[in-house]
Amino acid sequence: MDVSVQAVDEPEALRAMILVVFTDAPGPARPEGGKRSRHKEAADTLLKEAELELQKTRETLQLTMEEMQASQEELKSANEELQSTNEELQSTNEELTTSREEMQSLNEELQTVNAELQAKLDELSKTNDDMENLLNSTEIATIFLDDTFKIRSFTPQAAKITKLIPSDVGRPLTDLVTDLVYPDLYADAREVLRSLIFSEKQASTRGGRWFTVRIMPYRTRDNRIDGVVITFVDITTAKLLEMKLIAINAGNEKRLLEK
Repeated sequence: MDVSVQAVDEPEALRAMILVVFTDAPGPARPEGGKRSRHKEAADTLLKEAELELQKTRETLQLTMEEMQASQEELKSANEELQSTNEELQSTNEELTTSREEMQSLNEELQTVNAELQAKLDELSKTNDDMENLLNSTEIATIFLDDTFKIRSFTPQAAKITKLIPSDVGRPLTDLVTDLVYPDLYADAREVLRSLIFSEKQASTRGGRWFTVRIMPYRTRDNRIDGVVITFVDITTAKLLEMKLIAINAGNEKRLLEK
């Protein structure tokens, strides 16, 4: 029997393995036919076993190749999915970058607007301070009403006439408790807001003081009517002098008549 040994190069999965093949070969003539027959049977058996082993190896190789091909297809599919996912992530990243740039631009705009707003607030605060100091320096009692005749603000001098306190802001004019003898104050305020013609009347208090009460429309900077302004100018001294002169004149006229 001949034995051949051969390295396996293909397929790649069986590379580095060795294939051993047993084949019959004519041997020297033997005097006894029985022994030669037994050797031949043994060689045939080995050959069949080798062929079966080779067949199993081929089947195993074929199965391995099929499994490898299936794995390659799965890997290819997975790679395509990963590539698609990577493209989606890249697109998402680009969108996030764009959104970040837009947010940064918007933030810069908001900072600019906030700076401008802060400047306006500082200017408004200064204007309010100037107005408050001006009103206080004139010592003229003033009440500001909105277009529904609710108290918007007032000066400290007005609190001495109408008994206002800070919590009265937002209350209607008709709720005020005042020493001023002016029952038509609310009606006159409504008429001024309707006609936009100011009203001026003299009124006394229960304590004997006199005031010139002027009601004027409240105009905004854009010339919009947004309520009324009521001012109270103390004319007690002038009124008492007027009353005294009237009394003197009356006395003089009486004396003249008696003569």
